[in-house]
Amino acid sequence: MGLASWWDRHGVPRMIKFCCGAPPIMKLRSKLIPQARGDVFEMGCGGGINQQFYNAAAITSYAGIDPGAKLLGYAKAEAEKKGWKADIREGVGEAIPFGDESFDTVVCTYTLCSVQDQHQALKEMRRILRPGGTLLFLEHGRAPDADVAKWQARIEPWWKPFAGGCHLTRPISSAVSAAGFVVQPMGAEYAPKTPRWAGWMEWGAAMKEG
Repeated sequence: MGLASWWDRHGVPRMIKFCCGAPPIMKLRSKLIPQARGDVFEMGCGGGINQQFYNAAAITSYAGIDPGAKLLGYAKAEAEKKGWKADIREGVGEAIPFGDESFDTVVCTYTLCSVQDQHQALKEMRRILRPGGTLLFLEHGRAPDADVAKWQARIEPWWKPFAGGCHLTRPISSAVSAAGFVVQPMGAEYAPKTPRWAGWMEWGAAMKEG
């Protein structure tokens, strides 16, 4: 096993769990995730970081996918800790293994940066939502400031292999809108105590009109 393969298998999952569990990010999760209702699907559920914030009384069922075996292990352990039934599967966002209009809420946090095809993943999330359903998103991506965006473009080729394919330059809210959702922005800011090239975040709710 080469160093790159070892890092992808062992280093990246630990780094994701650590970085995505930083206190400012957890605070945002704690405000967004409890809004999930009904049959819920979580895109990139690996790590299980969001599970503590779901209001189980408002949720009929919970399902999620992640391509990483180690991260899936974390997610299943969190489901056991929470004590709820969870359908957690290995899968990719470009081909979600659930039927059309299966869910009332889709949750996607810090995942659109690393999917292979952002637009296709968003189309898939829209496909599995019922009419009137909601996508709750919290993502990092392309900064609105030109000087920061320039540095993001420079750093991204070096950053992606280190950070599990994470892109720094992808749009967020505009990409969600382009996939056919009606976006209701909730906030946008640079994460505190984070390099600006890595810290631009946007979050909100996006409805699938029926």
